[in-house]
Amino acid sequence: MVAQQDNYIKSGFSLAHRNIRYGGVGQGEAAESDCVPLAQVPTTAVIEYDRRFFPEERSRFTQCWIAQPGSHGVGLLQEETLVGYGVVRPSQDGYKIGPLFAETAAIAEQIFQALVAKVPVGSSFYLDVPEVNGAAVALAERYGMDYGFETARMYTQKDPTLPMDKIFGITTFELG
Repeated sequence: MVAQQDNYIKSGFSLAHRNIRYGGVGQGEAAESDCVPLAQVPTTAVIEYDRRFFPEERSRFTQCWIAQPGSHGVGLLQEETLVGYGVVRPSQDGYKIGPLFAETAAIAEQIFQALVAKVPVGSSFYLDVPEVNGAAVALAERYGMDYGFETARMYTQKDPTLPMDKIFGITTFELG
């Protein structure tokens, strides 16, 4: 949290970037989409794609994450290659979208629309975006999502080299 950043810095952490939570309300609108349910994508392809966005191997985690009860995952394939995916899942307060990884902002938007369509009308949903990805911030704002709060991604060692321009929604604040 922002209020604790100075304490973390004193403990040897350095700020890598901020993550911002945006919130919206489900409208029940389903946009036409080329997205497919993740159940139709080989799990190995999802795990391989996901690996690019996290500094450590997490295949078992990813396999469980995309199959959570009550969640919906979608992916977008181009010439049988996964070029983005996302998951929306129930939480204590509405629904959370995460991760949302995509090769381009246009692909991220298609995935986002497909996920938001799964949110019941009137239910809250949240997307946690890395502020350094301006296209992700613009996506949240374009859909009228409200700023909620921010957290800091901090490390004691070197900031891992991740393709931040392709991370439109982190998996969770707890894990990145």
